[in-house]
Amino acid sequence: MAKDGTCRGGARVGAGAKKKPLADKISAGNPGGRKLTVMEFTDAPALEGYEMPEPNKMLSAEQKDGTTLAAGEIYKNTWTWLNARGCAALVSPQLLERYAMSVARWIQCEEAVSSFGFLARHPTTGNAIQSPYVAMGQNYMSQTNRLWYEIFQIVKENCTGEYSGANPQDDVMERLLTARRGK
Repeated sequence: MAKDGTCRGGARVGAGAKKKPLADKISAGNPGGRKLTVMEFTDAPALEGYEMPEPNKMLSAEQKDGTTLAAGEIYKNTWTWLNARGCAALVSPQLLERYAMSVARWIQCEEAVSSFGFLARHPTTGNAIQSPYVAMGQNYMSQTNRLWYEIFQIVKENCTGEYSGANPQDDVMERLLTARRGK
């Protein structure tokens, strides 16, 4: 604490070496020699039968143009992917909902850019300006990537099996590309 009573200095959030994924530590033979924290639930007999928490109704709400928001479907696909890797119980449903909503809004912005174009008319001067959907789409894309990295970090750190390969983020790009073709 500084003389003026404010907390400054010290370790920063996220500073230092990043944690190695559990699977990498196991495959390297635990070079540090520390005891590994492996999450095995021997007292939970029905772990495989873990039910998917119902997505919030707002994830499938009807939009102003009459379409249904695709966030509910994205939520289910992501949860299924996590469940197949045994990490569904480790990721909070609220994090999944935020991720799904962010992806759905990003897709909406990209569809609007495809429909209306990159330029808009300034409300007072009438000059050409960047479409507001472009900036909103970039913000949602950034938010989506941050949330996905947060989810994927949980998978990497806690999954003893393979965590690479196809993932829901790939499906998002496919959905975005097919939406542009109008399918």
